[in-house]
Amino acid sequence: MAREEGSGGRRRDRREDREDSEFVDKLVHINRVAKVVKGGRRFGFAALVVVGDQRGRVGFGHGKAREVPEAIRKATEAAKRAMIRVPLKDGRTLHHETRGHHGAGKVVVRPAPAGTGIIAGGPMRAVFEALGVGDVVAKSLGTSNPYNMVRATFDALKNEQSPRMVAQRRGRSVTEIIARREGGKGEQASAS
Repeated sequence: MAREEGSGGRRRDRREDREDSEFVDKLVHINRVAKVVKGGRRFGFAALVVVGDQRGRVGFGHGKAREVPEAIRKATEAAKRAMIRVPLKDGRTLHHETRGHHGAGKVVVRPAPAGTGIIAGGPMRAVFEALGVGDVVAKSLGTSNPYNMVRATFDALKNEQSPRMVAQRRGRSVTEIIARREGGKGEQASAS
């Protein structure tokens, strides 16, 4: 019986590995803090991690522990629990320009033509890579604090809407929404 339990445990580990392998995690920032105590200093670590499946789902998490690997593990688990889905255009860029803010962090996120790549700085780049966006232009206008930049980027991504979502909300067809957005080009594209 002990062997059966062991093999079941191994199978469960493989399943967890497979689930983990579908997600890409990016370490954005590690902060070392010191607590001064009678015997000297006690160090602790705080990690900020972004996790995504590179197909439109992304999340971020924050973890604190005495050791760096433990802080990263906690942050990764928190990120997997707090994932959001973002609609992507052609699986490579965003549908429209959005702005986001959190505290002093302000960001502008714009779609870009194919071949542009990810034009974004540090923490924002990690979010877009985990999300699976290949072409985007982003600018941070406020603080350079990675926590606020990531939260502001997520605020902008939550405001992202696909033409299908807009059409459903307005009670129109998707072709009407696209035609209005592109100034009549949508009718020609849908006809061909």
